[in-house]
Amino acid sequence: MANTKSAIKAARKSARFATRNQGVKTRLKTLHKKLDAAIKGTDAAATKAAASAYVSAMDKATKSGVVHKNAAARAKAHVAKHVFGKK
Repeated sequence: MANTKSAIKAARKSARFATRNQGVKTRLKTLHKKLDAAIKGTDAAATKAAASAYVSAMDKATKSGVVHKNAAARAKAHVAKHVFGKK
């Protein structure tokens, strides 16, 4: 257990941020699964819509510090390769 006031506050903050981060990461995983399903399908419009939603959510997660910017850039590059590149 934390002994100082600052350590107690840090523990509270850590728990709060962990809860937020878990929700954001779960949403990202769900959007990624939807994107994978759309890529396997034949509808190009649905694939682009799913890609746009995923990239937008990834940008928001990066902005709030949940995902590192280089990890987000790598994920977005993979999306672009599959959606807009040649298969």
